[in-house]
Amino acid sequence: MSWLNEPLWRSNLFLGGWNAGSGGTSPVIEPATGKELTRVGAATPADVAAATARAAEAQRAWAARPYNERADILRLAGDLWQEKAEEIHEWIIREGGSIPVKAGLETHSAAEECYEAAALTSQPFGEVLRSGQQRLSLSRRIPAGVVGVISPFNFPLTLAIRSVAPALALGNAVVLKPDPRTAVSGGIVLARIFEEAGLPEGLLSVLPGGADVGEALVTDPLVRVISFTGSTRAGRAVGRLAADHLKRAHLELGGNSALIVTADVDLDRAVSAGAFGSFMHQGQICMTTGRHIVDAAIAADYTAALARHADALTVGDPHLQQVALGPVIDSGQRDAIHRLVTASTAGGAHLAAGGTYEDLFYRPTVLANIPVTAPGYDEEIFGPVAPVVSFQSLDEAIALATDTPYGLKLGILTGDGLKAMELAERIPVGGVHINDQTVGDEPLAPFGGMGASGTGARFGGHQANLEAFTEVQWITAQSEIPQYPF
Repeated sequence: MSWLNEPLWRSNLFLGGWNAGSGGTSPVIEPATGKELTRVGAATPADVAAATARAAEAQRAWAARPYNERADILRLAGDLWQEKAEEIHEWIIREGGSIPVKAGLETHSAAEECYEAAALTSQPFGEVLRSGQQRLSLSRRIPAGVVGVISPFNFPLTLAIRSVAPALALGNAVVLKPDPRTAVSGGIVLARIFEEAGLPEGLLSVLPGGADVGEALVTDPLVRVISFTGSTRAGRAVGRLAADHLKRAHLELGGNSALIVTADVDLDRAVSAGAFGSFMHQGQICMTTGRHIVDAAIAADYTAALARHADALTVGDPHLQQVALGPVIDSGQRDAIHRLVTASTAGGAHLAAGGTYEDLFYRPTVLANIPVTAPGYDEEIFGPVAPVVSFQSLDEAIALATDTPYGLKLGILTGDGLKAMELAERIPVGGVHINDQTVGDEPLAPFGGMGASGTGARFGGHQANLEAFTEVQWITAQSEIPQYPF
């Protein structure tokens, strides 16, 4: 029997063990075919309350365990992601419409996140402070307690494990609410990996569910930190609700990232990078290249080459054939993409490639000479669409790049590295990639955005994870009780 034993978890939730959820079951649909792949347990707010109660109890013993014991479990989980990768890949491909390369990126990043989290356990967690009094004064970081993680469908494994692993490593318990559309690759597989790695019961619960489950997780009094990845609209609601309950919310939200292309680039490489930035995983990535801002001297050639790339890319079922793009996640997402494309062409953009679909397979699309007021330029599309505008000067390029409420990523393709550094300093975003497109992260690097893209770098890297999943406690100690005038 496979390690990912479906009868074990089919129609169940994971609350330390596999049990039926109080909300019945929910289907997992393959977007490429419309086929029901399996059923998972559907959570309700009652399941959240049960999970957080178990988590709070289990967390105290977990935090008290020696750091190296927590590290051992995280390292074993990292090994298991690599050992079980092929089976996990099939779920990522079929459940989320991912191509195999993207599925491989997810299991690789899951392993790396666990290895980095294991190293996090032995990092210094405090400092000795100076004091104006005759006493020892120090600060230390202690676990936050129970952490709620809400993750999306697009990179279901990566965007769950990057919070789950460091939170566990630092002595917390975690309640994870994956998107029900990718409940297996974004939830079930995490439960199975950590179960096999020996994580004690109660420290991780996986509760696929709707908005009511997310709201219950945010408002539960036992949950002290919320780690949310999703749309800006939903993130604002999560942030408001968390603030009402005086708890921290780390929000990684939408984006409309710019790629600035100067005239001195290698055009073929620039176009290839730009195509990958816009079309990877059907454009369903928060840091997708949403705007191509190209020097007017090469804009026509760049656009024509980008359209040729788009026309040449294969679209189809990634489980059955080798393709560059799979399906978008569902009909609602497809229709939202098409509305933005058609509204933009009606508003003056030239459709240089794509703009059509069959079922959930949307062709990679290039919108040339798009007005900056068109929705396909101004809004996050979350689809395989590459809008192109031109600039006459670097000041104009900067103005175009900064004219957005988002601030997640920036790509700069140029032959002048110093020029790129100057541009990077003048455009407020969470990450800049010089001579690369906008899609990219690493487990050991801080990740997050500004403005409507979120609350800053609260994901990735030791310092960001310490800030995200621990509290600071001040301690003083002295040899005897001082005398007071009372």
